[in-house]
This record gives sequence, structure tokens and C-alpha cells, in this order.
Amino acid sequence: MAAQKNPARTPIGRGTPGPIGDSLSLHRTANGADVVVRRTRRRTTGVAAFWESGRAVIAVPARLTVQDEDYWVPHMLARLETTTRTRRGDRRRHAPAGDSALMDRSVQLSATYLGSRAVPASVRWVTNQNGRWGSATSGRRTIRISHHVQGMPEWVLDYVLLHELAHLIHPNHSVAFWAELAGYPHVARAKAFLEGAAFAAARNIADIDLDGEDVEDVEDGEDPGPS
Repeated sequence: MAAQKNPARTPIGRGTPGPIGDSLSLHRTANGADVVVRRTRRRTTGVAAFWESGRAVIAVPARLTVQDEDYWVPHMLARLETTTRTRRGDRRRHAPAGDSALMDRSVQLSATYLGSRAVPASVRWVTNQNGRWGSATSGRRTIRISHHVQGMPEWVLDYVLLHELAHLIHPNHSVAFWAELAGYPHVARAKAFLEGAAFAAARNIADIDLDGEDVEDVEDGEDPGPS
């Protein structure tokens, strides 16, 4: 099947100007939600798409015409929904749901990054660890992962597992301990993610939309204007 070609880009500003402010588009999201077209004089170039209160918002320059809208709104909506689906998939793909899957993942990580030297006797999710992401008891070779890690990106979970697996080899945070994690490519990224999650939890920050994505598109050679 041949790939469908994208419609030609329409220059902004040729035709009948659309209304200033928010207006409902005739287009809808894939699940039938409203799409808002937001025209503002503060935005002089560029078109942006983002989620707001469950609705897709397409932010456009005031000079965007109704003719332009026929191209830009569905174009940006498609990009926004595609990007959102991709981000959700990246975070949730293959996340171990049960203790058995968690154990299998730990064995795989130990083989990949620790030469299979960390051999856990058990790895389980627990709900009684609110002050730390995971724990390891080297004498019993047991690992416990907080349920708060569930739903986090896979590379964050892998880091937490590797951290506890490394404690089965080195019970402290010595130089040798951190050397065990040196081969994992997302150490700094995962630590930053967990620090941010701890910061939000300590301040009771809830309902943060991690699934949204702000997508920008601009005329060739131009920077996006302020929204």
C-alpha cells in the first residue's frame, strides 16, 4: 500500500481572518473530545498544539485564516495525538506487573549489567515503603520495590532494580557500588526523575499530566512566537 502524501503546507495569513480568542473547531480528537482553536495577537508566528483540561488546544497567530485552519488544525492535532501515544507507549511498554515478572526482569538486568553476580532469592512489590523506592537485604538476598515505582518509565524501574541488585554485591554506597552501575546508560536520567518525583510527593503535588505534549510547528526559518 502506498503511503499517503501530506497535503501541501498553506502559508499563514492568506484569506479570511478567523475570530480572536478561543473557538471550537469542527474537528474532534480520536476519542471525540473538543478541539479548541486559540487565536491571539501575542503569537505572531508558529502553530502549537497541547492538551488543556482534557481538550486539545491549537494555538495559532491571530492572522491565521479560516482557510489556513482547514490544514493546520487537523495537521497539528494528528501530530499531538501521535506524540502522546508514543510517549505513553515508551513509559508503559513491558513494565512488569507482578512479582514473577519483576523477578524475571531482575535476573535479566543482573545478567546484562552485573555479570549475573547478583542473584536475588526473591523480588517483590510492596506497599509499606513510602520513604524509599526500593530496599535490599543482602544476607537473605531479598529485594523489595515500592508500589510508588509502578507506572514510572521502564528505564526508571530498571535503575531502581539495578540499584538494589548492586546492593546484593555491595551493601553500601561505596565507589565499588557505583562502579557496578556504570554500564547502565540511564543512571543520571533516572536519578533526576526520582528526585523530581520525590520533590512533588513531599509537597503533595498531585494530578500532574505527564502524558501531555506541546508540539510546535513554524514557518520555515522562523521561531515560534509566544503563546
